[in-house]
Amino acid sequence: MMVRGIRGAISVPANTAEAIYTAARELLEQMMQQNDVVPDAIASVFLTCTTDLNAAFPAYAARQMDGFDRVPLLGAQEMDVPGGLPSCLRILLQVNTERGLNEIRHLYLGEAAKLRPDLTAAS
Repeated sequence: MMVRGIRGAISVPANTAEAIYTAARELLEQMMQQNDVVPDAIASVFLTCTTDLNAAFPAYAARQMDGFDRVPLLGAQEMDVPGGLPSCLRILLQVNTERGLNEIRHLYLGEAAKLRPDLTAAS
């Protein structure tokens, strides 16, 4: 068994706590579902938001999910690069798995699909 990273991103419709929490839960749940991940297999979760999303911590939404009370979560602000996709929440989910790199399904939802069209087309 080894640690693999699963990437995901989602566009958030508004800078509100509710929108950030909803997006974080949706993305994390879908990433776990599409990769058959249970909370006990998660090594850690790293969440970032673009600078325009500052109404809430997305890790709070993850912490409320079943089985996440002991999962290490870390939030950070994404680099503010000119021309970068605004209103974007990103997740790096690190899991213990037997899956190979080609078996990992990365997930980019909404406008975030523009970030990795190579992976979005393969999903």
